[in-house]
This record gives sequence, structure tokens and C-alpha cells, in this order.
Amino acid sequence: MNILITGCNGQLGNEMQLLEKENPQHTYYNTDVAELDITDQQAIERFVDEKAIDGIVNCAAYTAVDKAEENETLCQLLNAEAPAYLAHAVGRRGGWMIQISTDYVFDGTKHTPYVEDDDTCPNSVYGRTKLVGEINVQKLCERSMIIRTAWLYSTFGNNFVKTMIRLGNEKPELGVIFDQIGTPTYARDLARVIMTAVNQGIRPGIYHFSNEGVTSWYDFTKVIHRLAGITTCRVRPLHTAEYPTPAARPHYSVLDKTKIKQTYGIDIPYWEESLADCIEHI
Repeated sequence: MNILITGCNGQLGNEMQLLEKENPQHTYYNTDVAELDITDQQAIERFVDEKAIDGIVNCAAYTAVDKAEENETLCQLLNAEAPAYLAHAVGRRGGWMIQISTDYVFDGTKHTPYVEDDDTCPNSVYGRTKLVGEINVQKLCERSMIIRTAWLYSTFGNNFVKTMIRLGNEKPELGVIFDQIGTPTYARDLARVIMTAVNQGIRPGIYHFSNEGVTSWYDFTKVIHRLAGITTCRVRPLHTAEYPTPAARPHYSVLDKTKIKQTYGIDIPYWEESLADCIEHI
């Protein structure tokens, strides 16, 4: 197949490129804004037609959650309209699309893991625009998969893991939120699942994916420091109210992965094991 990967310079896009070497049966077109502006509908249509694209993995998004509150127009363009352009271009060719979405489509008020058909209720610009992106993709491309994920990190780019390692080495003390609960997701594990779906065949619908287990940002930080050998930084727990941010965060964003595990016959690693693997490669 001819596969278009967008957002190839990001965390997930870079992880996808590593896996492409293990799946040489396909031809990949790795693009970021320099190669293909996904906010330009005509450019997308031309690219998809000229390269005879069979499928798209959209790893591109506006992910600066707090800045999104002030930049709603740009966030809407990248997270809602651009996925619609991609879905339309590949959908009219009978192709498939995988759209990466987020736990932020929920408000985080549940106390049990979110399943795919739970009612959505985003309470941030980021969450609202990502939800519209989901709806647009499903409407315009019959063979589409939405994969919602959470707390993504990688050896590539800027992310929570790298920031906590840097601050842990620089500061004697850190305060980290303890009353927001979720599951870290190693982007390499997500990339593997995407490649499994591509190779086994796209089964349309909404899916949830993160690593296994549950933790808080505070406990996540404690494990990051332990695995990175950082012993000189004291980490203390903070309430969300002590660290106000422009965008509201879900207090509980644990995702139920039963559907994707059963559909594709996969085992998902425990979050701490994947974190150890990532830190070893940073």
C-alpha cells in the first residue's frame, strides 16, 4: 500500500518511521508542514491523487492544550478541519484513515475506565476541536479508525518524561499534581498498534489505547526519577487547585482497552515497563 503519514516530526510520527523499516512491504510518504500543508485542501487532494495514496495515518495535531484556549481558530483548523480534508481526499478513493484522538474528549468525571461509547463532554478548546475532528473523519471516510490515547511520551520531542528528567537534575524540589489520574502511553507502543491495524486490516470505529495500569502525575514523576537514577530532587504532591492552568484537565482519564485488544489480538505492556524502555533509550 501507499501510506501517507502526517506529522512525521512529532513524537508518534517519529516512532512510526522507526517501524516502517520493519514493514517494508508498504511505501510510506512521511510528511510534516514542509512537505504537505494539511490545512490546504487542494494540496492534500493533489498529493493523495498523485501518489495514489491507499491510507493515511494522521499524527499531526495542535497539542498545546493551554495555548489552545487563546488560539481556538488555529486549533480548530489543525484538529478539526485538516482531518476532514484528509478524510475526504482518501475516502473518495475508497481508502482508509487512522485519526489519533485524545482522552480530552471526556470531562474526566467518571470513576471507572472510559469505554468507546461513553458520552463525550470535552471541557477545553483542545478537547472540543479533537472531538469535531473525530466526527468529521468518520463522516467523510467510511474506512476510518479513531484511536483515542492519553499521556503520550516518547524518546522524541518535548514531553512530560523528558521535562521531569531535566527538572529533576536541575532543581532540589518539584511540586507535581497528584489528584489527576490516568495512564501514561509510550508512543512506540501506540505506533506498533497502528502498524498492526494497517497490516491486519482497518476495522472502522472508535478505539481506546494507552499502556496498562493507572497512576497519577505525581506517582509518574516518582517512577521517572527512580528509573532515571535521580536522587537529589524531592517531589511533593500538589492539588490541581494549587497549580491553575488556562485549560481544564480531566481528573480521571483512564481508558478501557478491551475493544482494541480483542479486535487485533494484542497484548499491551504495563506502563512502568514501557517507561523503563523509553528512559533507557533517551
